[in-house]
Amino acid sequence: MFTRRDGKPWEPEYLVEINATTCIGCGRCFKVCGRDVMHLCGINEEGEVVALSGDDDDDDEFERKIMVIDNPGNCIGCTACARVCPKNCQTHAPASSIAA
Repeated sequence: MFTRRDGKPWEPEYLVEINATTCIGCGRCFKVCGRDVMHLCGINEEGEVVALSGDDDDDDEFERKIMVIDNPGNCIGCTACARVCPKNCQTHAPASSIAA
């Protein structure tokens, strides 16, 4: 447990999951996260998660786009991603509940 500048207790809440069903792939969470925790992927017609190539022409190959967690160990528990998400699709867990 940590304390904030005002002396109140604070515990980081780390990103543990992004719900692929509710995520709309808007990228807001990616933009506020400077820690390289997640990236954008596509979902094809078969429902498989596939990497994006960066070409705008490839957009037709995907049913939709979603964010996926890449580097969970980079998360600092600030929950900025959850605060900007219009679909509330991130799940965070307190540091004390996650095994090291």
